Amino acid sequence: MSFSTVLSAAVEGLRVEFVHVEADVSNGLPVFHMVGYLSSEVKEAGERVRTAIRNAGFDFPAKRTVINLSPATMRKRGASFDLPIAAGILVSLGSVNPRRLRDCLVIGELGLDGGVRKVPGILPIVMEAKAAGIACCIVPAENAAEGALVEGIKIIGVERLQDAVAFLNGKTEEGVRIRGKRSLSSEVPPEEDFADLRGQENVRRAAEIAVAGGHNLLLIGPPGSGKTMTAKCIAGILPPLEMEESMEITKIYSIMGLLDEKEPLITRRPFRSVHHTATRAALIGGGMIPRPGEISLAHGGVLFLDELPEFRKGVLEVLRQPLEQRSIRISRTYGNYTFPADFMLVAAMNPCPCGCYPDLERCTCTPAQIQTYISRVSQPFLERIDLCAEASRVRYEDLTEREKGESSAQIRERVTRARRIQAERYRGTGIRVNAMLSGEELKKYCALGPAGQRLMENAFSVLELSARAYHRVIRAARTIADLDGDEKIREEHLREAIGYRTVDRKYWGRQSVC
Repeated sequence: MSFSTVLSAAVEGLRVEFVHVEADVSNGLPVFHMVGYLSSEVKEAGERVRTAIRNAGFDFPAKRTVINLSPATMRKRGASFDLPIAAGILVSLGSVNPRRLRDCLVIGELGLDGGVRKVPGILPIVMEAKAAGIACCIVPAENAAEGALVEGIKIIGVERLQDAVAFLNGKTEEGVRIRGKRSLSSEVPPEEDFADLRGQENVRRAAEIAVAGGHNLLLIGPPGSGKTMTAKCIAGILPPLEMEESMEITKIYSIMGLLDEKEPLITRRPFRSVHHTATRAALIGGGMIPRPGEISLAHGGVLFLDELPEFRKGVLEVLRQPLEQRSIRISRTYGNYTFPADFMLVAAMNPCPCGCYPDLERCTCTPAQIQTYISRVSQPFLERIDLCAEASRVRYEDLTEREKGESSAQIRERVTRARRIQAERYRGTGIRVNAMLSGEELKKYCALGPAGQRLMENAFSVLELSARAYHRVIRAARTIADLDGDEKIREEHLREAIGYRTVDRKYWGRQSVC
């Protein structure tokens, strides 16, 4: 048999495309030719595969070998086609029985010694293979635990080319088969605990409300007031993941090659802290064939931007659309790519370059310097922030206080309870948290009584609220009511929510969004 076909796959953005690796070995001039719209790393597979086959102990006679990766209209990248190319050649040479390949997907990189090395994106590929009715996947042994997270499909992890050949020839039934661990029970203590945060009760409260409703949060205050520590503590009060959410996040990390080999399942919500030197592509994703950026890696969790005004303005502005739509769409010549970006933004900043404003006795900045610094954060960007809390300078009495405050575990219980209330309320609507409410949904789930309407009318006029800011106040009030266990939004809930819209007005003045 001189011709053979092996099924493999490639990841395009977050999509999985099946690739048919066709091999033809026939008499003729001894050449190794590969076609199919290939990148340079795929073209180099010819030398890797030939050497790996020989070093694995198989004969590779001097014949004309042609490899085609179909469809030819899709650009092929990476080294993950090495193993299926080798399998196709060995079938054509008669060293492998093609029977088991008919319902099997093969993927993996080869070393020159015939060893099979790990590749990124195994989880989404196996998920797509199962959906297509494929019964078996041959993957690198290092990726086997990741692939086995998908139930209902056989995963064969191979360490060497000889292992794959032995399985395909029926000499071994199971290969190196590993069952994936689909448990979310493992809990890791948070690095920072709210019990260690001294003072800053208002900041602690704002963080609790933000996490309970999935709201974006901005912390303003002098250096050393606990803004960064508060953000790190937020990681410890995030609600637990559901299995569906966990698999969705794990899929993204699989494509980026960021999974743990032994425990690949992501069991905690991600917390991504981005340095202010990050580029637009690093934040939202990019490249000739776009890959997910930090906002997608923070999907289902938190994206933390410390020293917010130090980010380039163009970098911050690209966040406006994903903050509203909870996804990012990138257009390239090769096509359009949509990446998930349902994250909670937490940002921290000083009120001025020296960090002491509005304490005029300490602040050494001129009004022009303060205005320039503050204006690096645009008003349209501020409109995407639901809660703004001011962190005051920590007092000596707070630092020496022996009694600790509430722990992250206690706050997390209230947050989880509020999230359950929201899950029950929005069941079947596609809405998970209050921050996702808009339009008619706000009217239905956030109806105000006569007293509440008068209060909001007054706030809208006095604080010069925009329509977007008004809706964000209502959403925050809905979350505060959920934390209190109230079905209706009361005046005290509205007053507290309005309070979180006055801090940014204090610093950005009458022209702010509030």
